[in-house]
Amino acid sequence: MTDRQLQRAVVTGGAGFLGSHLCTALLARGTEVVCLDNFLTGDPANVAHLVGEPGFHLTSCDVTDFVHVPGPVDLVLHLASPASPVDYLHLPIHTLKVGAIGTFHALGLAKDKGARFVLASTSEVYGDPQVHPQPEDYWGHVNPVGPRGVYDESKRYAEALTTAYRGVHDVDTGIARLFNTYGPAMRSGDGRAIPTFITQALAGEPVTVAGDGRQTRSICYVDDLVRGVLALAASDDAGPVNLGNPTELSVEQIARDVVAATGSRSPIVHVDRPVDDPQVRRPDITRARERLGWEPRITWEDGLGRTVRWFVDARRQAA
Repeated sequence: MTDRQLQRAVVTGGAGFLGSHLCTALLARGTEVVCLDNFLTGDPANVAHLVGEPGFHLTSCDVTDFVHVPGPVDLVLHLASPASPVDYLHLPIHTLKVGAIGTFHALGLAKDKGARFVLASTSEVYGDPQVHPQPEDYWGHVNPVGPRGVYDESKRYAEALTTAYRGVHDVDTGIARLFNTYGPAMRSGDGRAIPTFITQALAGEPVTVAGDGRQTRSICYVDDLVRGVLALAASDDAGPVNLGNPTELSVEQIARDVVAATGSRSPIVHVDRPVDDPQVRRPDITRARERLGWEPRITWEDGLGRTVRWFVDARRQAA
């Protein structure tokens, strides 16, 4: 760990779910933030509360085209990418381009500015894992020509490119492998389980669980995840570092808990399971604990309650 001074940060994909939370947290710490987003999957509404705040700058930018930020930069957080199956299956080529060309441009910015660079990678680099829980030295079990391959391989390539820039150009890099994250500002239609279940339950519709529901996920509340990313950013650790909650829940249990938390009478129904859907997913966070002093603090019950309240408020405002 190091006591790094982060006076000015660039966040690519800063108007997305996680990016907007990181922008908010950085500003609260006194860091000036340049938020870059092409709004393909991000939403200006996610950062509307920051517009007009001193030190916040929102710029429409597609990192696959070009990245130019005038002035000094201490940190580049590279989050730009479609991140949900609905998005990357609809935008497969753009997903690959942002993982390759977008990462190349973001690394180039960090190199030019002498900035710390942190890549938001993903647990998807482990694919449908044959090792459980997944430590960072596990190489993964990914189908490169399956429907999920465009996202998995874009992140695996981004990790390789980040590592190359560290070795060849001495760029100060870190790689965060992010596991399933949830919380306020998720899009109801982004295809991920928790926002889908909450939206269905609040509407009184059947809650659709893929397969038999016995597949597991480890889900981390967004505030905890943000703490982990910023801890990595403030360190000199190269990673990769798993960031996620090691508490494992079945998808069926998640659905039942959502129905209970919303007070809904929605039935749970089972639908076909997507191709290459992982059977298990749980991070080994030993490295994060030892190197960053980080672990999740927010319980599933607390985080789910906060998330449901946000969705209820969003529905009320939209009515």
